[in-house]
Amino acid sequence: MTFYTARRRLFGAASSLALIGSLTLGALASSYASTQTTSGQLGLTNLTPPASIADSASSQLTRRFWDELQLESQDAWTKLRDDFQWQNEAMNARVQEWIEYYRSKPENIVEITERARPWIAWITQQVEARGLPGEIALIPFVESSFDPKARSHFGAAGLWQIMPRTGDALGLQRNSAWDGRVDVVKSTKAALDYIEMQADEWYDGDLMLSLAAYNAGAGNVNRARRSAQSRGLGGSYWDLRLPKETMAYVPKLLAISQIINDPEHYGIALPEIDGNAAFAKIALTNPISLAQAATMAGVSTSELAELNPGLKSSTIDPSHSQQLLVPADKAATLREGLASLSSGREAINIAANTSQTGMHVVQHGDTLSKIALKHDLSMTDLARWNGISNPEALQPGQQLTLSGS
Repeated sequence: MTFYTARRRLFGAASSLALIGSLTLGALASSYASTQTTSGQLGLTNLTPPASIADSASSQLTRRFWDELQLESQDAWTKLRDDFQWQNEAMNARVQEWIEYYRSKPENIVEITERARPWIAWITQQVEARGLPGEIALIPFVESSFDPKARSHFGAAGLWQIMPRTGDALGLQRNSAWDGRVDVVKSTKAALDYIEMQADEWYDGDLMLSLAAYNAGAGNVNRARRSAQSRGLGGSYWDLRLPKETMAYVPKLLAISQIINDPEHYGIALPEIDGNAAFAKIALTNPISLAQAATMAGVSTSELAELNPGLKSSTIDPSHSQQLLVPADKAATLREGLASLSSGREAINIAANTSQTGMHVVQHGDTLSKIALKHDLSMTDLARWNGISNPEALQPGQQLTLSGS
């Protein structure tokens, strides 16, 4: 929803409220006037309804209006449709071609939109907050079929199919434990930043040209634009001669948005998805294993892993990501668990790392060699006593015995 759309809706709602209020008060006044006309025959000529009646009616009307507005629940698709801005482009022949293609494979649309369940409401919120056309929230449909773990032969990854060098430029960290391009929250912000930046820098705010550049690279689009202008054309997306994939990129996006805008017309049954974000963000200050976090939240490890696809190891390390995504209805439970864990951490640290206890509690940054050196032990013995076959698999909080007895 653009600023102008938002303002129009706000003023529209206010105007409607004022109009309804005027009509209601007018009816009250008319009724009261009728009574007063009769009374006027007895010498009473005040036709103005008492302030208490007007104030009470206005107050009740306002309260009822906002109560109903707050109780109104929209699903994810309705909210998305409210933000569409490019539906007038659907009559383009290239768009119609892709509408027919998608229409012929309704099971594919259902499968992909079902896969969007954890993400679509939240992504729509991010797109709307920037005032961008709602259609942009469907780019992952075209790029990755809404699969966060999708990877191309060319190295692109994630919902938004971000290339490694592009990800580096956008600040998406990559290492053996983490890939920010695959993290939905971080990659969505980066992709939207990139699309807006290109539109402003190269195309005078033209988002369709920016989407073409997102797919084919700004250099290719800029050359195609200059070529179109040399032929006397305006240089809009529809004027450009681009690689086949990019020629289809925006038409695909507009086609799927047109179908989602009116699924019944196209014989498509979209899955029911709540309009609120399906996940919540939990701040992390210390490393924690995915299994431990899942246990605290009361969900399966696999469910938590699906919400955090950027994680490439079994431990979440705040040096890579300072937040963990959990199902929205489990957020309070996990926060309570983490608070309890944090309060007990100090007590653990007091007893940790002392040979007098005969145990060592693994801390963040510990390695088997460091622990062995600290306690004047052989690394081989330490590994054997604790059944460690992979020294790289140490986890913070893990307890190691410091003797073979």
